[in-house]
Amino acid sequence: MATAAVLNGAINGFNNRESDLSRVAVESAPAEKSTPITQTKDSASTTVRDGPDVDETSPYYSPRLTLVDRFVDEPRPLRVGVIGAGLAGITAGILLPAKVPGIKLTIYEKNADVAGTWFENVYPGVRCDIASHVYQSTFAPKTDWSDKYAPGHEIREYWQSVAQKFDVYKYVKLNTRVEGTTWDDEEGVWITKLRNVKTGEETVEKNEFILTSIGRFNDWKLPDYPGISEYKGHLRHASNWSTDFDPKDKTVAVIGNGASGIQVTANLQPIVKRLDHYARNKTWIAASWAGEERKIEAQPYTEEEKKKWAEDPDAYLAFRKDLESLYWTRFDSFFRNSESNQKLREAFIDIMKKRLVKKPELLEHIVPDFSPNCRRLTPGPGYLEAITEDNVEYIRTRIKRFTETGIETEDGKQRDVDAVICATGANVDMVPAFPIRAHGQELSNLWKADGTYGYPYTYFGLGTPGFPNLLFVHGPQATGPSGTVPHSVETQLTYFAKVLRKVSRQGIKSLSPSKQAADDFVEYSDAFFAKTVLTDKCSSWYNGGRPGARIHGLWPGSAGHITFVRQEPRWEDWEYKYIGDSKNRFAHYLGNGWTKRETDVEADQTPYLQRPDKIDLRDIHEKWWSIP
Repeated sequence: MATAAVLNGAINGFNNRESDLSRVAVESAPAEKSTPITQTKDSASTTVRDGPDVDETSPYYSPRLTLVDRFVDEPRPLRVGVIGAGLAGITAGILLPAKVPGIKLTIYEKNADVAGTWFENVYPGVRCDIASHVYQSTFAPKTDWSDKYAPGHEIREYWQSVAQKFDVYKYVKLNTRVEGTTWDDEEGVWITKLRNVKTGEETVEKNEFILTSIGRFNDWKLPDYPGISEYKGHLRHASNWSTDFDPKDKTVAVIGNGASGIQVTANLQPIVKRLDHYARNKTWIAASWAGEERKIEAQPYTEEEKKKWAEDPDAYLAFRKDLESLYWTRFDSFFRNSESNQKLREAFIDIMKKRLVKKPELLEHIVPDFSPNCRRLTPGPGYLEAITEDNVEYIRTRIKRFTETGIETEDGKQRDVDAVICATGANVDMVPAFPIRAHGQELSNLWKADGTYGYPYTYFGLGTPGFPNLLFVHGPQATGPSGTVPHSVETQLTYFAKVLRKVSRQGIKSLSPSKQAADDFVEYSDAFFAKTVLTDKCSSWYNGGRPGARIHGLWPGSAGHITFVRQEPRWEDWEYKYIGDSKNRFAHYLGNGWTKRETDVEADQTPYLQRPDKIDLRDIHEKWWSIP
């Protein structure tokens, strides 16, 4: 009865009163439990007016701190802006609202729909070189993938369907390009300039946090060859493919032999009159990332398989676990002089010999001097077979310039073509395409190759010193050499949810990694990567396209390693500023000494009590959403 009376008193005391997070409190508890106090006009102290006599020398007579009238479990609403609505942005739109109470989320997307790279890339043969049943959300699986390696349009439709299923579109502002964002330290917000790509209208929005989710290969651009603007034929980047262009029976040049160049070449060769393939770099052609060999032909699942997986969740889970586990067991092949890396070399050379049987002389021009895994592996089904065909010329001579009718190489040879497809990749320095400014610094001036650091300088790939409340989703060093992208994105966003909850609950105005923590992480990364083939002399997106440069594309450890690290944030590696003028870190956090749950008679006051047979001691009292 006493407990009920206290609870009812609390409810009455808080009934019909809105909580204003900026208001300084003059009450520390409901009337039934507290002695009335008032604030003096000339100080921030509170002085007891009624109740038992208190010795004026007591610390309780005139406390120096004014309490903030909020419940300890009452979150401060945070405006969070996510830039980009690809795989990572969509996942953010699902997990952050579920994990961060009171979040006010906005996702800015420059395109007309979500799905990121899978919305933009529509070139012939575009598909994922990761197995379909692996390249999907862990919590929203699709049992009826059409093919073992799904075509691009099916991947796009999948991620758009996931966004619809979890109501992500309500957070998304489509056709909205971020022009730049600047940190206001006094207000504790990012001020972001936006432009509607259809109307040109410019607006400004404020967010306590900005999460960049722009992808690693989003900022494509045409190569800077002399005379390229003079070319009169059809000129496109592979990531900006025109669906109006019909390559059938045309003469076409394809520049580049990365993932997109390999796919475009393999798929154009059978239908074009002639194909000039400019491949400056040598590259390993793998059988697959994991599992059976990739083929140029479709590798469809049977209707019986799809029916079984749809009807038998246990069978599908077993299939999925067996397949995905293959992507977690390839880490040892990244170490220099390892037996597994040597076996990869032997296996790849054997595969390449078999596929180049019509023109075996090409082998020496393709097999690299660097180890497998120095660059990202590309299965490339049909590619080697394509470049051995009579209508393909494999060209390793450097391009000198473009002319009105084609391309001239440094040996003086001119090749006229109807169309040029530049499969030259995107900006791989991972510097955002828009300015990000804080404390008089611009991020690009720090990260670019000729900048202060010369590489993406981060703490754990999460944030960077000097840029408060700025977090990177699937950016620098965000994934290990093993594992899967969707899982890695989910664990990183789960980490960020912990960051946002901490800021929201604990009266933190801003946080950023300490420079010492970032320096130590860079030093560790350098020592780790020195043992791997990633530091061989090759050009890759791991090193920003600069052989010998720092590795910033991958995490310094396995997928299991980064997953473990993300489970428990090292809060001591972050620096904080707190809300309010008191400079007391607990003024806002501890509030009025109460929880909001206690004022709700309908709320479960004992969520920790469960049936003994349902208790798992590993997570008892650790569920953040059920702590009373």
